[in-house]
Amino acid sequence: MTVEIALHRARVRYGPLEALHGVDLPVPAGRLTVLLGRNGSGRTTALRALAGTVPLAAGSVVWRGADVTRMPAYARARRGLALIPEVRAVFGSLTVAENLRLAARDGDTGPALAAYPELTRLLSHRADTLSGGEQRMLAVSRGLLSSARLVLLDEPGQGMSDAVAARTYELLGGLAATVVVAEQSLPPGLAAAATVVHELRRGNVVFSGEPAEAGAPWHTAAR
Repeated sequence: MTVEIALHRARVRYGPLEALHGVDLPVPAGRLTVLLGRNGSGRTTALRALAGTVPLAAGSVVWRGADVTRMPAYARARRGLALIPEVRAVFGSLTVAENLRLAARDGDTGPALAAYPELTRLLSHRADTLSGGEQRMLAVSRGLLSSARLVLLDEPGQGMSDAVAARTYELLGGLAATVVVAEQSLPPGLAAAATVVHELRRGNVVFSGEPAEAGAPWHTAAR
């Protein structure tokens, strides 16, 4: 298995509190990986550490064999990394159409509207007037429209109906990129799209394996 990016013995601290305790976390290339865990587990911190939006107190981030631990987030973005965070993932003062045009480097926003036809009637609306689920559809569209080779998403299904969330996971699983999704639960749609699951608990990786091995409680947990 070729590894796209990995955390090695990664530690992250927020003041006196340590959020990641020497985590090893490999992400296979060209696949969808899930970082699973409840609030406070460290899943979002691990995602941010990969993206470079939080610094490591110890350990390293290795991307395609190169140590990028000290590479700032904007440089990782230029290298082909796209991060869709849980909050502030869209430009609220811009319209839906403007948000999509910014994400589409070649100007073609068609793939996003094909994936989420619900956005078509909202093209002239400001993004900050959308519902939570609509904003998540718009945010995920960034990943669908970008030419990034590594796409990181924090709770892409948040606020979406079960049907739209399942469609989202299927779309992410079909991207020609390495995808990492941080979620609280593992619904069937996400389990079907994923290749590897890393479960985090209290800043530690407590399980790494295939989705079917992740344990029944996660499949029934509510988002």
